[in-house]
Amino acid sequence: MSAEIICVGTELLLGDILNGNAQFLAQQLAQLGIPHYYQTVVGDNPERLKEVIEIAISRAQILIFTGGLGPTPDDLTCETIADFFKVPLVERSDIIEDITQKFAQRGRVMSPSNRKQALIPQGAEILPNPTGTAPGIIWQPRPEITIFTFPGVPSEMHPMWEETAVPFLKSQGWGKEIIYSRSLKFWGIGESALAEKVASYLKLPNPTVAPYAGKGEVRLRVSAKATSEAAAEELIAPIEKQLKEIAGLDFYGVNNDTLASVVGQLLRTSKETLSVAESCTGGGLGQMLTEISGSSDYFWGGVISYDNSVKAGLLGVNQEDLDKFGAVSAIVAEQMAIGVKTRLATTWGLSITGIAGPTGGTDTKPVGLVYVGLAGPDDEVASFEYQFGTVRGRALIRHVSANAALDNLRRKLLTR
Repeated sequence: MSAEIICVGTELLLGDILNGNAQFLAQQLAQLGIPHYYQTVVGDNPERLKEVIEIAISRAQILIFTGGLGPTPDDLTCETIADFFKVPLVERSDIIEDITQKFAQRGRVMSPSNRKQALIPQGAEILPNPTGTAPGIIWQPRPEITIFTFPGVPSEMHPMWEETAVPFLKSQGWGKEIIYSRSLKFWGIGESALAEKVASYLKLPNPTVAPYAGKGEVRLRVSAKATSEAAAEELIAPIEKQLKEIAGLDFYGVNNDTLASVVGQLLRTSKETLSVAESCTGGGLGQMLTEISGSSDYFWGGVISYDNSVKAGLLGVNQEDLDKFGAVSAIVAEQMAIGVKTRLATTWGLSITGIAGPTGGTDTKPVGLVYVGLAGPDDEVASFEYQFGTVRGRALIRHVSANAALDNLRRKLLTR
């Protein structure tokens, strides 16, 4: 038994709207222990929607539709489903009464076009919409098929799912098991390299392990099917421990951890402080740090030294080194780190200087070249060179640069 999510709307295909409904439903299905292997997005076209239904009923027993329940001519989900199963639509007076009352509460009169929302397949049950005018349906057109329909508006769909769909599915025996996942996060290693290290774990049946990458980091999702979250965690715990041991320092956190939050906790534990000097990231590093609640305990501030005059005048970078080596260089990164650490009187100083693009690169210093400087206690100073390339784009180069800087500090704090 498995479910399939079918999201209806040409606006989704055009990219005008982010498809958050599919993510929400996928997470909810996992909490009920309901496997789902396919998600489909289809435009507001009856024939294509019928093709999608034909495929879906051949591989899933629970079909969950979102979108296409409105009053306009292109809202065709309900009538197309009914037509596919050769069942007539019937007008429900209780739906009309509900819509009329909702309009009256807003001081308006129901539009004639809204009567369309009262048409549901014969034999279907109403899936109430407590806030909007478009009800959904729960329908079993065949003994082995259960259909749910929801409006595409998330604020309407979420309570409909939680208040009606979930209790119904639990009454059918679902929810006795859950699919629970933990996301292990890694920095400083590529997806393929990590996958090779943990290859034997990728074949496990329960819990399962799967790698995926995004924005410079790699994750391993460890998922277990069990009767409870506690039971799933028991299955996951030994596998998680082994994966961490294999990855070593490349592992940095789980689930909602970020490099900024992990570094912050290390600084708080050691009662040390940090200041930053940024050039190409333009304050992005400081923003990551200050997004963490309570970061004022260890983060004292930063300098956005975009122009060389700020690097020299405020941070004390040697003008001769700027002239000789350029702003994007190891020696300048080190002096920026020393300068901000000294002027803000912190334990650690962290700096970033680079070429984020899309312009400004040369043959010797291409777009994506970044230097990180790190100054610590006892006059420690180091620099790290990165070549992030041009294909990442300006925003991503800035993002991975800030995280690379944090990762260097994290490793230093863990290994000193």
